[in-house]
Amino acid sequence: MHCPFCKNPDSRVIDSRTADDGIAIRRRRSCTECGRRFTTQEAVILMVAKRSGVTEPFTREKIIRGVRRACQGRPVGEDQLAILAQRVEDTIRARGCAEIGSHEVGLAILGPLRELDEVAYLRFASVYRGFDSLADFEEEIALLRAAHANVRQLQRADIALRSDGLGAAPARGRVMASDTARAAVTKAAADPGDSRRDTAEQATQDTTGRTTQGTTGRTTQGTTGRTTQDMAQRTSAAGPSGAMTDPSGSREGRA
Repeated sequence: MHCPFCKNPDSRVIDSRTADDGIAIRRRRSCTECGRRFTTQEAVILMVAKRSGVTEPFTREKIIRGVRRACQGRPVGEDQLAILAQRVEDTIRARGCAEIGSHEVGLAILGPLRELDEVAYLRFASVYRGFDSLADFEEEIALLRAAHANVRQLQRADIALRSDGLGAAPARGRVMASDTARAAVTKAAADPGDSRRDTAEQATQDTTGRTTQGTTGRTTQGTTGRTTQDMAQRTSAAGPSGAMTDPSGSREGRA
């Protein structure tokens, strides 16, 4: 690479960076003769073959110039045109061909241009495809209307799916609760005797528990009271030696 200042053919690279989404490399160079610095850019060359057989390098600027004429008077800015040209180049380079026909470049322009502005698309398509009558325009407009109808249908379907997704969790909770209640009602209706037997058994168990507890308490209390009273009576009837006396005054041992 010759120095643009002193025309020295020798220079050295002091910095390298990728550019244009990785399809080019920008290098910062320093001249070994005058010491001045300049920037170069290296990119893979994509050739475009015209109908006449002439080939020329692909450039975004040419696409922007052609689309700008179709967008004349339309609300389309330069940034949008630059993005469109980049999309067209990405589509073409993704095919992996070193040379491509100009017709394929035009086809790659139609899709992004239709999304950008439909009026500009009709202008560009009328020249590129060579519309000869109003029937050609009517046919293209009918295709655009059908595309719009498909888009609206897809949007409605997407909204419906989102609505179903948001209400799915509460709906599942309500269904589970109703299923549980329905199963309980169905079981009771199928065999009401089971419910009554369960209730009777529970009542019997409660009554038995209360009766046993009450009887045990009363029996223990009564037995303890009578035993204490008998012991007191025997103690009062015994003499000083602890022997019991009968009414006739005879002493006898306690059998």
